[in-house]
Order: sequence, then structure tokens, then C-alpha cells
Amino acid sequence: MSNENVLIKDRKMTSVFERFLSLWVILCIIAGILLGKTAPGVAQYLDSLAIYVKGAPVVSIPIAVCLFLMMYPIMVKIDFGEVIKAGKSGKPVFLTLFVNWAIKPFTMYGIALFFLGTLFYHFIGAEAVDLVKMPFGLDLPVGATHGAGTVVVVEGVKMLEVPLWRSYLAGCLLLGIAPCTAMVLVWGYLSRGNDGLTLVMVAINSLTMLLLYGVLGGFLLGVGRLPVPWQALLLSIGIYVALPLVAGYLSRRWIIAAKGETWFKEKFLHVLTPITIIALLITLVLLFSFKGEVIISNPLTILWIAVPLFIQTMLIFWLAYGLARLLKLRYVDAAPAAMIGASNHFEVAIATSTMLFGLSSGAALATVVGVLIEVPLMLMLVKICLKTTHWFKSAESVDAAQQPTTG
Repeated sequence: MSNENVLIKDRKMTSVFERFLSLWVILCIIAGILLGKTAPGVAQYLDSLAIYVKGAPVVSIPIAVCLFLMMYPIMVKIDFGEVIKAGKSGKPVFLTLFVNWAIKPFTMYGIALFFLGTLFYHFIGAEAVDLVKMPFGLDLPVGATHGAGTVVVVEGVKMLEVPLWRSYLAGCLLLGIAPCTAMVLVWGYLSRGNDGLTLVMVAINSLTMLLLYGVLGGFLLGVGRLPVPWQALLLSIGIYVALPLVAGYLSRRWIIAAKGETWFKEKFLHVLTPITIIALLITLVLLFSFKGEVIISNPLTILWIAVPLFIQTMLIFWLAYGLARLLKLRYVDAAPAAMIGASNHFEVAIATSTMLFGLSSGAALATVVGVLIEVPLMLMLVKICLKTTHWFKSAESVDAAQQPTTG
């Protein structure tokens, strides 16, 4: 049996959480909103448990714990010999780099500008303004203009008064230039993708983000020099990716050496199987409880921001997925290649928007909306991938591997 067959056969939807995942997602979203509304003190306390960099919440400790529990079962299953082989797969790596950095930032700009600056302009309010931080190192007199903003004084502090829709646009752009890292390992796993290749693509995109995040952000936002949140990037990558990666690698070696590979695969991995899904569902409850009040008090605002983000995600997914088919990639390589572009590194986007524009800015709100729609939307794309395996190379063996055995 080929590695691809084994990869997919090991991931039949046997648990009640996977088989009824859509229902569980809906219930967890409702539970999260209700928790935020009925017990706001609990939600606010959990939300406050974070690691801050320059006043911006970069790592939510409760979310970090859930992400570790999501990532560890995936990381411990990875055979790092296969990772080395996956690293030699040039086409899927090139595809994800091309889509993430040559296309995605610019389509996000065009889509967000059309919807927020044109189609929804009057709904948001032609006179609606937002107060954001002054750009780093800029000292202008009151009444001076900078870009689309005007310098004003609020409680003794100079700030920029900008059109509200432009603030939302800035938040969308910060999401558009930050491709997903940690969570794409979950989406790739759920879509029966190649975990080794996903890990390679995460590593390469993380390094590329360190180089291009500030350049693209500064160009698209028009703020001149956008400060790269080095600490936020490194901290989030270290906690969300490196920590479970090291834990999975070391424990895999130790357990196989102590108990043998048969016990590891048949006993240990069997116990871990539902943990990723359970941790994902708990993450949903936490995310929606943190922002439940925002959703209830600003439903239309959430909608105006969510529409361009939804369209952008679908466009990038189908573009990457279609190109993967044209390149004749295997399904297990095509699925994660499309997922990594469709999803966003929301931790970095939130941290950057808070540092640049302020915690209460429209830009920060837009990045939060990105968080709220990301998990349900990516789970929908996972289902699309699983229903379209026959579009790709080796589809026959994929389908055969999913059939129950007899005898």
C-alpha cells in the first residue's frame, strides 16, 4: 500500500466529533456567544490571559493551550523522514508561495476596497470616522493631514481621524498579507493532506513572512514604513508551531524506542485521535465567548467586514486548488497547498493592527472578524476538499482506501 493510501486510510471519520462536525461547530458557536453574553466576567478574564508585546495581545494563553492540544496529535504522527522527502516537492511549495505573496495581498486590497469603499460605503456611513494612533515617529500639528487622516487631539493625545471604512480596509489588508501557519496543519490534517508537506510549507511561509510582511504592508497601507512585529511573529510561531513540533518529535522517538512502533501506532495514536477535534471545538467556544458582546452589539458591522473576507478566502482557495489540478498534483499535496493560502495568521494581524492603530480601532475589529469567520469557513473548505478527491492524481486509490474492508 502506498504512503498516500496509508495517509488517508488512517483518517476515516470514525469519531462522533468528526462525523457530525458541522453540527458540533454550530453548537460551539452558539455556546460561545451565550457564554460571552451570560457570563461576560468569565469570558473577559479568559480573554485577558495573554502574552503582550508593546501593549498588543500576541498570544492568548487559553487559545495557545488549545492549539497545542490540536497540534500535538498531528506532529507526533509525522514521520520526519517523510518531511525530508516532502521538502523536495517543488511544485506545491512554489504554488503556495506564488498564491500567498504574488496574488493574495493584491486581491484582498481590490476586494476590500470595492466592498468597503464602494458597495457598503453608505451603509458604514459617509461621515463615520475612526480615531487611530499616529504613525510611529510622525509629529504633525493639529489640523494637518496625513494620507486620508486629519490630526486631532483626544484627551491630550494626538491621533489621526480617518474614515471608518478605511480603518476596516486596513484590518482586512493585514489579514491578507499574513498567510496561515499553525492552524493550516489542522486544516491539512482534517482534509487528509500530506502532513509532512504541510509542515514544510508552514516553515517556508513563516520565513517568507519575516521578509515580506513589512514590505507589502507598508506598500498596500500607504503608511510608508510598516514596522514588522518581529517579536509577535517569532513568539506566535514559536508557541503555536515550534513547541508542539519539538514535543511531537521527541515523544515519538521516546515512545517508539520504549514501546515499539506497533504499540505506538495501534495504542498511543488511537487514544490521541479525537483530541485534535475536541481542542478545535473548545477553541471555537473560547473565540466566540471572547467576542460575543461585539457580535451581538454590532451585527451589521460584522457583516460588512465579513463579506469581503469571505469572498477573498473562497477566491484564493479555488485559485490555488484549480492551479494544483492544472499542475497535476496529488490530492494529498493539493489540499494543504490551497488551505495555507485561504486561511490567515490572525494572531499576527491582530497584534499588528493593535500596535499600529490601537486596540479600539476599526482595523483591530476587522482582524477580530477574520478570526470569527475563519474556523467555520475553513471547516467548510475541508468538506469541499474531501468531496473532490477524485479531481486529482491517485484519486482512485484515495477512494479505495476510504472503503470499508471485508473479510
